[in-house]
Amino acid sequence: MDFSDEMLAVAKEKITSPKVHFIHADITQPWKFLQDQYDLLTFSLVLEHISNLRPVFAKAGQFLKKGGYVYIGELHPCKQYAGTKARVMVNNTEQIADCYDHHILDFIRAARKSGLNIFDMNEFFDNDKVMPRILSITLRK
Repeated sequence: MDFSDEMLAVAKEKITSPKVHFIHADITQPWKFLQDQYDLLTFSLVLEHISNLRPVFAKAGQFLKKGGYVYIGELHPCKQYAGTKARVMVNNTEQIADCYDHHILDFIRAARKSGLNIFDMNEFFDNDKVMPRILSITLRK
């Protein structure tokens, strides 16, 4: 799911499994695209584009089964502090997406206030091993 048609087009080129469905949606609005409770919800490189995490985590908690997981994979805050931002090529023109700096504690506090607890957290580095590139957080309801 993505708010951007351009990012969905890029994702559709990379993933062609019939088990994967792409949805154009704004997760800051009511989640009319979900109808049930789920064992797993994932957010990949999307939450950095949301200014207020709490409503998104609250909605995730509503649609997650008890014992279910939320996986978050985001550009690490350290990379954002250094000025890295999401970029996408559209019609041979580079566009820089709106981004919001979230501290690791912002994710943790929003999760806890929504009844989600930290199950695991990792940092993934590029080859230079100087600054983490990706922050992953797994939450459990």
